[in-house]
Amino acid sequence: MNFDISKLKKIELPFKIFDGYITKQVFGATLVCIFLFVVIWIAPETLLKVIKRTLSGDYTPWVGIQLLIYEIPKIVGKALPVGLLLGTLFTFDKLTKDSELTVLRGIGLSFWRIVYPIIILSMFVSVLCFSLYNTLIPYSEKKIKQLKHEGYETHFVYTVKADQDKLKKIVIVPRYSNDQISRPLVLNFDSSQYTDTSVLSSIMQGQYAVYTKDKWELYDVKQYELGRDGVFKNISKIKKVEVLSKDKANTAFKIMNYSTKRDRELNNAEITEYIGMLKSENLNDEFRFMLNKYLQRYFHSAICVLFAILGCLLGFSKPREQKLVNFVIGIGIVFAYYITLPFFDMCAEKGIISPLITSSIQPIAILIAIFIFKKIKDL
Repeated sequence: MNFDISKLKKIELPFKIFDGYITKQVFGATLVCIFLFVVIWIAPETLLKVIKRTLSGDYTPWVGIQLLIYEIPKIVGKALPVGLLLGTLFTFDKLTKDSELTVLRGIGLSFWRIVYPIIILSMFVSVLCFSLYNTLIPYSEKKIKQLKHEGYETHFVYTVKADQDKLKKIVIVPRYSNDQISRPLVLNFDSSQYTDTSVLSSIMQGQYAVYTKDKWELYDVKQYELGRDGVFKNISKIKKVEVLSKDKANTAFKIMNYSTKRDRELNNAEITEYIGMLKSENLNDEFRFMLNKYLQRYFHSAICVLFAILGCLLGFSKPREQKLVNFVIGIGIVFAYYITLPFFDMCAEKGIISPLITSSIQPIAILIAIFIFKKIKDL
């Protein structure tokens, strides 16, 4: 008996039609959920602040509109996983009510075959989410700072060590804003008196400092020299003095510049460079915090896929099963995910838990929840 391959292709065609049908349904529902998330997130605080500042004359109407536009990428980055979870949950709940999923299960399709197109869609969303955090969000954050004419101030301390980890110099910047280094203080140490420690030898107070290529220079400096007994022995004025040079100068300026920015203002290349410098300078708290935020970019993108699968599972329901319960569970998972982020950030920064664990514990928990719900629903 001859087997007609064209008949097999005709049999497979309805499944391809269904793949496109379910993808369109989920895509549409996801867009609606993302839009609602953006509106709910931006309306209570950001919108009211912008309107208030615009009416008071601090912003022009055009600046106010730009600020709202530049706030959107940051919110969309948070909304993409949420939109996928709620969009898939709503779609699959509707398909269950219409008995479409019952028919598909009845002809032998497995759960994973049914959600296959959704997994593909969520992978594309995952890549989009990662790209937002790497490109558009840092750009929009910089534009917001420019529009608000704001510069972050910081109290920066940079330590230079001699051999055997003995102190050589400490540079203290009380105020740094918009590339202006005001009234820096330099503590110089002498390690020749003792073999195991360093003693303070002089203090230099400058009116301001200028960073040029490979060096820091202080201007209008008062220098207080100390004797070995710790008593001031001489006070002098210096017009200009170089305090840092070459690699130390470049590293100190870059760390100070990066420290004035939030993690979302840095793209992947910048945050990788920052993490490397923090590690080399043994700035452990900052290193652990930034490493955690960097790893979260990857795991947050992976959350898109996991939330999509979880939403499909919650959408599958039995005829007498309470539909509202699944929606409450979904919203509860979203709330728990975002409310615990600051807690894990703090645990990573303080060294209580490794950044690799703090950044991955939520995706692992959601992955476990997926297998639990699949078993409970007997799919």
